[in-house]
Amino acid sequence: MTRDWIGTVTCKVLKGASSGRIEVMNHTPNANASQNAYGYGVNSTETVPGQGNLLELTVEGGELAHRKPHRETWGKKMDFLLSVIGFCVDLANVWRFPYMCYKNGGGAFLVPYVIMLILVGIPLFYLELSLGQYHQTGAITVWNKVCPLFKGVGCAAVAIAFYVDFYYNVIISYALYYFFASFTPVLPWSTCTNKWNTEFCFEPTTGPRVVNVTYNTSIYVFENGQNITTNVTIIDTINKTVSAATEYYERAVLQKHMSNGVEDLGGIVWELTLCLLAVYLICYFSMWKGIKGSGKVVWFTAIFPYVVLFCLLIRGVTLPGAGVGIRYYITPKFHKLLSPTVWVDAATQICFSLGPGFGVLLAYASYNKKNNNIYRDALLTSCINCGTSFVAGFVVFSVLGYMAVRNNVDIKDVATEGPGLVFVTYPEALATMPGSTFWSILFFLMLITLGLDSSFGGSESILTGLSDLFPNLIKEHREIFVGCLFTLYFLIGLAFTSQGGIYMVTLFDNFAAYYSILFCVLFEALGVAWFYGLEWPPTARITRDIKDMLGFYPGTFWRICWSVISPLFILVIVSNGLANFNGLEMDGYVYPPWAIAIGWMIACSSFMLIPLVAIGQLLMAEGGLRERFLYCITPRETYPREPPPPYYEGQATAPPYYEGQANGGIMDNKPIAHV
Repeated sequence: MTRDWIGTVTCKVLKGASSGRIEVMNHTPNANASQNAYGYGVNSTETVPGQGNLLELTVEGGELAHRKPHRETWGKKMDFLLSVIGFCVDLANVWRFPYMCYKNGGGAFLVPYVIMLILVGIPLFYLELSLGQYHQTGAITVWNKVCPLFKGVGCAAVAIAFYVDFYYNVIISYALYYFFASFTPVLPWSTCTNKWNTEFCFEPTTGPRVVNVTYNTSIYVFENGQNITTNVTIIDTINKTVSAATEYYERAVLQKHMSNGVEDLGGIVWELTLCLLAVYLICYFSMWKGIKGSGKVVWFTAIFPYVVLFCLLIRGVTLPGAGVGIRYYITPKFHKLLSPTVWVDAATQICFSLGPGFGVLLAYASYNKKNNNIYRDALLTSCINCGTSFVAGFVVFSVLGYMAVRNNVDIKDVATEGPGLVFVTYPEALATMPGSTFWSILFFLMLITLGLDSSFGGSESILTGLSDLFPNLIKEHREIFVGCLFTLYFLIGLAFTSQGGIYMVTLFDNFAAYYSILFCVLFEALGVAWFYGLEWPPTARITRDIKDMLGFYPGTFWRICWSVISPLFILVIVSNGLANFNGLEMDGYVYPPWAIAIGWMIACSSFMLIPLVAIGQLLMAEGGLRERFLYCITPRETYPREPPPPYYEGQATAPPYYEGQANGGIMDNKPIAHV
């Protein structure tokens, strides 16, 4: 927090006469009562004749006063763009979108996907970026300037980001584990001779097969009162149907076979724990100095995945059988568009891919300059994100086609999504390629960088939201707070790195964000469109804010999407998800009812903050119910001014902006300085 001297002065008017009360802000560094600080100020009070005249001032005594600190800004425009792209382009672009496209009609899925991108994804993306850039504050305090009644939306967003970080960084630790394991001439998931392998294991180079095993044994027969030993030959048939990559992932990395489920997590897998510690150390030293530090890291973590994707694409399309996989990926099946599930899947994929509602976009945009063209940025970054998903589909399905032809199975038998794709199927394919070690190192380093960018975003949403809410406590001690936050994450993450940790990861993945974030997005759109400023037509206030920043009003299309279309589609997605919820299972393991109940408690603990905080705001207000409600929907603050230029001795420019300041003077009822 910066501090300026305010005190008793003597002055002479350089232009005009002087008498009466004045208010002074001196710019001499480290001024104190024993030093005669010298500077210039502009008379701003009506009690002084010669209003607005330039005064020559010397400080005789007084006290330090707090000045509103300037908000940190991005070092370069590309720091912001790469941070947003890095947050949006994450692991789901590689392991979820290609499978969703294959499952929902191949190339035909692009029709609902693009429609949902235009009607839901980009409008909400644009809205959240604009909100953050205009108000220059985080996800919680922004609602003081929009509609305090909806402040719980910001609290819920921070809570969701908090929960997601519990398990998301654990998934990155899986990739780090594989990355270190790749530094060997023979990849450990390419053979069946390891201590974790079973007799049902098959190697990627041989494929699944049936093996007849012959062995001799002895049997004992009790006959005529005597034990008779007989040697026999037994021929046993073993179906080798479990890949070496599957056994490596489940038995060596996760050690899932040592756990019976979420009710029996087993012991800690220390190799994963050390990898998780390394992930948090990377995150800490990337973020402890704020966006100036993380903005430099993303130049590698956001760009490197595109280099690897391009290399993998070239390698993939040259593999035998690649065309088979690509045809499955893009061949349109238009009859599937008649299914409502396809459209819901498209809208869901768009919402979770672009990431509105997490508070990350709002936090990142709050560090922009006011006149930044956020409209162009929103279009550019959202299109890059969706284009990356489409290209990733070619990378994935070219390899899946290669695996299907190599193992002589149908493409549907190898097509999968989620961790199974990036930690089993793709590594298995890499193990059969020439130079497998090189490709494996490259692939898992790409996964690490994809995950880290999104992890940075979630953590920054929390840090920005809380530091703007408690600036003296957190903003001035960011390094300590970041260290405490990641230490807490690591301690909680120990449960996720246990032998049954994958059951915890799956539970949180299904409940921590899915429903909660959709409720956040829904109420964010409704709050900004219908309650912000309470003007007619809806969105009038936010469109005027955008006009102040960009010089032009958003078109009618954006206003209709913000106020009607986008909230309606979000409501449909939530309703469909709740109506079709049938419990939770993983690889044949059915989660018990008490675990499902805990999952719903996790989900409710975040989005229930929306009504709870609203009730709290009403209870803290004064007056009758109508007065309380009107007070809670009225913005508390106006738009913050741009940081002023430096003020030098002898320079007749406006002094810095102070909270509550108008026309260059501090608006206060009591005198601050007298002559």
